Amino acid sequence: MSSRVLAVWAPEDAQLWEEQGKAAAYRNLWISIPALFLSFAVWMVWSVVVVNLQSIGFAFDADKLFWLAALPGLSGATLRIFYSFMVPIFGGRTWTTISTASLLIPAVGIGFAVRDPNTSYSTMLVLAFLCGLGGGNFASSMSNISFFFPKALKGTALGLNAGLGNLGVSAMQFLVPLVITGGMFGALCGGPQLCVVKGVATSVWMQNAGFVWVPFIVLATLAAWFGMNDIADAKASFKEQSVIFKRKHNWIMCWLYLGTFGSFIGYSAGLPLLIKSQFPAVSPMQYAFLGPLVGALFRPVGGWIADKLGGARVTFWNFVAMTAAAFGVLHYLPSQGNPGSFWGFLSMFILLFVTTGIGNGSTFRMIPVIFLTERQRAAGDVRREAQAKAAAEAGKEAAAVLGFCSAFAAYGAFFIPKAFGTSIAHTGGPQAALCGFLAFYLSCIALTWYWYSRRNAEMPC
Repeated sequence: MSSRVLAVWAPEDAQLWEEQGKAAAYRNLWISIPALFLSFAVWMVWSVVVVNLQSIGFAFDADKLFWLAALPGLSGATLRIFYSFMVPIFGGRTWTTISTASLLIPAVGIGFAVRDPNTSYSTMLVLAFLCGLGGGNFASSMSNISFFFPKALKGTALGLNAGLGNLGVSAMQFLVPLVITGGMFGALCGGPQLCVVKGVATSVWMQNAGFVWVPFIVLATLAAWFGMNDIADAKASFKEQSVIFKRKHNWIMCWLYLGTFGSFIGYSAGLPLLIKSQFPAVSPMQYAFLGPLVGALFRPVGGWIADKLGGARVTFWNFVAMTAAAFGVLHYLPSQGNPGSFWGFLSMFILLFVTTGIGNGSTFRMIPVIFLTERQRAAGDVRREAQAKAAAEAGKEAAAVLGFCSAFAAYGAFFIPKAFGTSIAHTGGPQAALCGFLAFYLSCIALTWYWYSRRNAEMPC
């Protein structure tokens, strides 16, 4: 058996964990994080690119721009459904290498396409769709890391993987506006474009928005191949994993994670254009990166708090806070002659991002606990062998559920920007979309309370 395949893996065995498991688990985690970071950067890069397309000569109207911002979310969410099941089929090391290398396709494609304002809209749509390859990677990455850590550390480990990986969105929204201002790759990647904003013309290198990620993607791909591991007993066919579709708690957790991660990624994709449409005097890229930044940083915090206090309790109160923050955003928006308050709007949106981060961490801590408890109850046998078998089955199911929930929730990256665009087109403002999101958060509060956090709940976690 290859030295990169772990033949025996038992993270709940304290002695084995301290002797050899801990070092291997954290090595795989520290390689997984930058690969996921780059995946998020490539996935959400259109949220920044679309803000600049009109100023460099692309004749796309607002609706077309919202489509380009939203389409990576649609494709990424759909790819996650398939990616959810890839790690037990191919192995974590192999699949992480393949999926990270695939990011080169949209990164290079965008670099060439944006250099010419005559590039067709259909070509841009294809490239936006291909950015979904980055979105798909989250499902397989979280599934993979869930196998490496014991139950007591899963919330923290998954929170670190996802939270630091999510930072790719904020880093991209901060970095791309900087790198497009200079010819960092020289003549190798083409000359500048003329950018005209409010009658002032400057030179920009929009191709850098794609090309800047290429060397890092190559390094992350090599690190995954040479540094990560496959786990022999984590192998499972799609048929074995598909049992999750019969599990009630899979669908409930999909709904709750749509409320947390779906909000995080949807607001990340839609906030720059939302600021531009509601507060036209404000430069959106000066502030839009702050939301994804705090959301990503608070995800490990959410996982850590959930490890200490319980995932259900943290998730319940977090949805209460999300609802309050969404009301705050509504309050500060411009409406009917009222100019609104940008600083109030931004502060409420940052609070909303904080809650998405905490909720992302707490919900992903809930899933492994729910499925371990469910399988142990179903086994009914307290003997060590029976409980070990139940734990192994629970690990595979939880990994598949983590991936599938992330796929379901990722549709927020499509629906939230489109909801904003549709609301503005039909009502003149985004308020109708936000009211819909508020109703959704109330449903999440009710579901969390009933199934998980109330006294005598069916599955306390």
